[in-house]
Amino acid sequence: MLTLYKKLLLMAMLLILNSAPVTATENNSYNLQQAIDHALIYNPNLQIMQERIAQAEAQLDIALSSFYPSIKTRLSYTHTTNPSRAFGMIISQRRVDLSPNPSIDFNNPGGTDNYRPEVTARYSLFRGGQDYYNSKAAQLGVEAATLNKSAVRNQLIQTVSSTFYAYLASIEIDHVSDRSIEAVRNELKQSKHRYQVGTLLKSDVLTLQVQLAEAQDTKIQTSNAIELTKTNLKSLLGITADEAFEVDASTDWTIPQIDNNFSNLLTVAMNQRPEIQAANKQITIAKQLLNAAKGTYLPKADAYVSYGSDSKDLDYNTNRDNVTAGVVVELDIFSGFRNSSKIKKAEHQLAIAQKSAKQTQLMIEDSVKSAHLKVIEALTRIKVTSSAVTASEEALRLVNEQRKAGTVTVTRYIEAEVARDKSYARDIAAKFDALRAEAELNRSLGVWK
Repeated sequence: MLTLYKKLLLMAMLLILNSAPVTATENNSYNLQQAIDHALIYNPNLQIMQERIAQAEAQLDIALSSFYPSIKTRLSYTHTTNPSRAFGMIISQRRVDLSPNPSIDFNNPGGTDNYRPEVTARYSLFRGGQDYYNSKAAQLGVEAATLNKSAVRNQLIQTVSSTFYAYLASIEIDHVSDRSIEAVRNELKQSKHRYQVGTLLKSDVLTLQVQLAEAQDTKIQTSNAIELTKTNLKSLLGITADEAFEVDASTDWTIPQIDNNFSNLLTVAMNQRPEIQAANKQITIAKQLLNAAKGTYLPKADAYVSYGSDSKDLDYNTNRDNVTAGVVVELDIFSGFRNSSKIKKAEHQLAIAQKSAKQTQLMIEDSVKSAHLKVIEALTRIKVTSSAVTASEEALRLVNEQRKAGTVTVTRYIEAEVARDKSYARDIAAKFDALRAEAELNRSLGVWK
C-alpha cells in the first residue's frame, strides 16, 4: 500500500513540475473554473503572447506606412568660396546684380553663405510590389500571433486543469493515509493490551509498529505533495507567495465520455488546433516575403516636391521662395549580389515554413492519439478499480468478522485492510487520471472555449 502511495505521489509531483499556468471568492478559494479564469488574466506567459500580438500589429503599421507620403522639414547651411557654387547661391537668393558696376565680382566672390529652410514630401509610386507584399505578410503576422496566443491559452487551460486534478488526487490520497494511520494506531493500542495479558505475540505488536511508522511516513509525503501542488497552482495563476490561496474541492466531478472514433477526433484537431493554422499562416507569410524579395529586381519610382527659400541669413522672405517637383525612376543594375541573396533567404524561409507545418501536423496526430489512448485506458481502469473497491470492502468485512471470532491473525487483518486501501488509492488515481486525460485530449483537439 505504501509503495503504491509513493508512486501516486511521485506521479502527481511529476505532473506538477511539468505543468505550464475566475475570480476567486471573497475567502480566496478557487474552484477549477475560477482558477482557469484567473490564470487567463494574470498568467505571465499569456500576457507575453498578448504583447507579441501588439508587436505584430506595430509591424503591420510600419509596413502600411510605405503607402503614405513622407514629409520632412530641413534647415541647411552652406559656405563656399567656389565661384560657380557661389554664383548659384546668389542667383537662388535673388541677389544677382547685372549692372555695369556689379557689387559682386563673380570671378572672386569671396566667402558666400546660404541658409535654406525647406519642406520636402516624397511618395512611393512603385517599388516592384515590395510594399504590397510586405504589408500582406505583416497582416498575416498579426493573425499568426493571435493563433499562437490561442495555442498558449489552450496549453494553459490544460495545465491548470491537470494541476488542479493533481491537487485533488493528493488530497484524496492524504485522506486514505489519515484513515490508515488511525486504523493501525487503534489496532496497535488493542494489540498492546492483548500482549500484556498474554493473548498476543510480541511479533504482532512489532509488525503493527512498523506498519504505523510506514503510514506516518506516507502522511508526511502526501502533506508535502499537497503544498507543492498548491505552490505550483499559485505560480500558474500569477499569485505571489505571500498572497492567500485556497482550493475549492467541493465540485462533483463527472467521468468523461469520449468519441472512440480516432479519425473523427483527428479531423476535429486538424480543423481546430491553432498551431496548424498558425503554421499554414507562416507558409503564406514566407510566400509573400519571397514575392517582395523578387520585387527588388523591378524598377522603383518616387514622386517628390520641395518648398523652401535661399538667403544669406536666417531672415525668411517669400520673395525668395521656390518649389521643386519631379519623379525619380531607379533600377538596380548591380547590388553586390544583395538582391539575389535576399531571394535565396526568402526561399529557404519558405522551405522551413513548409517543413514546420508538416512537423506540426505530425505532432498534432501524435498528441491526439496519445491523449485518446490515455482516456480509454483511464476509463477502463475505473471499471476495474470500482469493482476492486467493492470486493476489498467485502473482504475486509469478512476478515474482521473472522478476527472477532479469533480464527485469523492480526497480520491477516492488516493485509485485508492494506488491500482495501490499495483499491481506494487505485480508484482515486484512475478517476483523476481520466479527468487529466480528458483535459489533455481537449487541448489536443483545440476545443477549449
